[in-house]
Amino acid sequence: MGRVSMIAAAVGIGALFAVNVANAQPEVVPGPGHNPECFAPWAEDTPYFKWEAREGPFKVAVVNGFVGNIWRIQMIKTAKAYASQPEVAEKISEFKVVSTGTDAAAQLGAIEDFINQGFDAIVTIAVSPTGFDRVIRLANRNNVVLVPFDNILDTQDVMMVNEDQFAMGVMSANWIVEHIGNSGKVLEVRGLPGNSVDRDRHLGFRSIAEADGNDFEIVEVVGNWAPGDSQKVTADAIAVHGQFDAVFSQGGTNGTVQAMIDAGHPFVPIAGEAENGFRKQIANHSDDGLKGLSYGQSPGLVAIAMKAALTALEGEALPQLISVPIPVVDYNTVEDGVNFWSDLPDDFFTPNEFPPCDVNITAPEIMANTESDE
Repeated sequence: MGRVSMIAAAVGIGALFAVNVANAQPEVVPGPGHNPECFAPWAEDTPYFKWEAREGPFKVAVVNGFVGNIWRIQMIKTAKAYASQPEVAEKISEFKVVSTGTDAAAQLGAIEDFINQGFDAIVTIAVSPTGFDRVIRLANRNNVVLVPFDNILDTQDVMMVNEDQFAMGVMSANWIVEHIGNSGKVLEVRGLPGNSVDRDRHLGFRSIAEADGNDFEIVEVVGNWAPGDSQKVTADAIAVHGQFDAVFSQGGTNGTVQAMIDAGHPFVPIAGEAENGFRKQIANHSDDGLKGLSYGQSPGLVAIAMKAALTALEGEALPQLISVPIPVVDYNTVEDGVNFWSDLPDDFFTPNEFPPCDVNITAPEIMANTESDE
């Protein structure tokens, strides 16, 4: 072969390699996908992704951001507990967990580092719904399955797992309208600023509360999904604004109820999260006027995201956006030993079983772990 031909061949091989690298991403395929009872598509037009199957066991990382509230702490403990279950552990050769704080650049750097270390899958709670394009491209080039969950991204270029946050806000507003009518003073306790979960729940709530025919005075405070923060801002709101007719709380709900008790505020209808403490409060005080709705954004979502990542690595087709049903109880259906536990801490988040996914992480398994990086 002459020199020119050799050069041309080399260029051709290089170009082919470049194309292959550029196209090292999941194939978009028709549904239905694997185990649709567990991995349900978000909508009828949700596309399906399929990665090339590979041999395990796999290297898996969880890249968390903020770790300053109970939900995040339990989520990390749940991830470790799930990874330790025998049928999951046999599929994992190395498992790492890191929390990077609220700095998006730090989280992106940690994801890039795990990609460069040769990890097969990375699940993450995004600090921001935008800014991940570069790491998505890097993951695709390196054939890494990246799965945001809970706080998801504003893109359709990556597989994600979540419950419908907008629907939680809509559900809460409709429930308040059902219990107090179309007007009144409502306290809205928001979550951690800058997250898609906080944004979407807020927008869902306001889409109903501010709709034609409703005339609510809404006082908005930031509780960071943390009971201590929610208790403080609720106490401040009561001191400044007086009595409320209802409350919508994104999290730290038991702190909000405690602030009302401390202030001598009458119990009112409250739509809030699935903290064990809030459900205890509903059970104890529903006859006194605490008509509670408790929807659950489960920390166990991390297990579904990990299961989705492992399933994708095995070559199964999955929806680009996976919808997990919203677990919900109210003051008529709350039951000790079934959907709350009087002998467990107040800060335990109650829904951690997903029967369609064959995922069940018990409280002792979760509480045996720590939230530390490892």
